[in-house]
Amino acid sequence: MHTAETLKNDLRQMGLKPEDTVLIHSSMKSIGQVDGGADAVLEALEEYFAPGLLVFPALTCNTVTRENPLFSEKETPCCIGLLPEMFRKRPRTQRSLHPSHSLCAAGREAKDFLAGHENFDSPAHRDSPWGKLYDRDAYILFIGTGISCNTFLHSVEEWLPVPGMLTEEKWPLVIETADGRRLPCPSRRHVGAHSRYYALMEQPFRSGKALTDGRFGDAHVHILRARPAGDITLEQLRHIPLFFTQEYQEKC
Repeated sequence: MHTAETLKNDLRQMGLKPEDTVLIHSSMKSIGQVDGGADAVLEALEEYFAPGLLVFPALTCNTVTRENPLFSEKETPCCIGLLPEMFRKRPRTQRSLHPSHSLCAAGREAKDFLAGHENFDSPAHRDSPWGKLYDRDAYILFIGTGISCNTFLHSVEEWLPVPGMLTEEKWPLVIETADGRRLPCPSRRHVGAHSRYYALMEQPFRSGKALTDGRFGDAHVHILRARPAGDITLEQLRHIPLFFTQEYQEKC
């Protein structure tokens, strides 16, 4: 049986510092039995990273659509698992304003980190919170998941930009803020299911010292540093812009 204290010790053993910026991709089931359940997991993470910045994705791309265009900052649930949804509802958590690819954060400079996401017509613009992960040299933890569920790499593809990875058409989506304002947010979408090939970057990331491993409870953790991972991916995409496309991979 794991506890909040043993989980904090796991974070120390991974070499993570309390003042770090950390984005979490997670499978609660993989962590095993925890005294206090998912609440204790989130308490351990929040308490450990209180001097830093704790971030979870809060994606709504499966539920906010052309037919259902309203994204509510306060009410729209995320569609990527238990821990992100529970974190979204916690008292200290703030959420970025993007209809499909919002992030939630708690801790130092959370408001500034999340600010301005609504100003972009794509999910993961270089100046959005996804790009700020690079600026902060954040750690991206994949707790019990592979590195394919890596929205940060979608962002890196946008920076280049990779041809054809975004729709030309903008869906007429709408953001409802926590204070009830409604903001139009015409938004393009990622296309091509590029993430199915992101695991191909595991060896380059390891060779470039961007990827290491740890344990969190029972879960294996991939620990990815955003800045070197972004640089390695950009170098790969400048050489082969369509590297993550089915078209290119089938030719290989």
